[in-house]
Amino acid sequence: MTFFINEEFVRTSVSPAEHDRLLADGWRHFGRQFFRYNLALYENEIRLVVPLRIRIADFRPAQSQERILRKNSDVEVSVGPVSVTAEVLDLFERHKRRFKQHTPESIFTFIAERPEDEPCDTYQQTMRVSDRLVAVGFFDVGERSASAIYTAFDPDETRRSLGVFTILKEIEFALENGMEFYYLGYSYSGRSFYDYKKRFHGTEAFEWNGVWSPVPREF
Repeated sequence: MTFFINEEFVRTSVSPAEHDRLLADGWRHFGRQFFRYNLALYENEIRLVVPLRIRIADFRPAQSQERILRKNSDVEVSVGPVSVTAEVLDLFERHKRRFKQHTPESIFTFIAERPEDEPCDTYQQTMRVSDRLVAVGFFDVGERSASAIYTAFDPDETRRSLGVFTILKEIEFALENGMEFYYLGYSYSGRSFYDYKKRFHGTEAFEWNGVWSPVPREF
């Protein structure tokens, strides 16, 4: 890697097709802030940033992911407009305590405070067990792509692997709605906290030269 990328811009609105093009070129966004960068500091090391996506046609759940789906068969899942209630804020505050570094300050670091200020079509996936909120995820939908933004889950429910379950349900949404890609966000070269994103069939990595290449699924 002989070049450094660190770019950002602010947009109040992007079309679904334009959003797809931005995702395909390594961009992400939190609220109106769009950004991309190819190097980051992780555990006192400079790491290559690796955007990941899943080619929906090549995806199939691994055995471990099928177990997660069965384990959460009692979870009621709904998808709708973004609605950050007091219940959601409380869940986020409890969830963020699991981070040892880079702890997010606010849920509004990732999404706009007012849903109408989102520049893309943004949805909220809500998960409940016996009417108790256990996870909430936010994701964008473009013309042919869906993209994860952020997920918070109940830290008392770690045995359920709700982070992976949320991804699997968002992939299911993408499949049912004719999407071609599901973008997982960024990971790092080498071992890191984000390795769980590399454990899905059909995963591709962006090489910062405009090319997406298949990557082996990590167990």
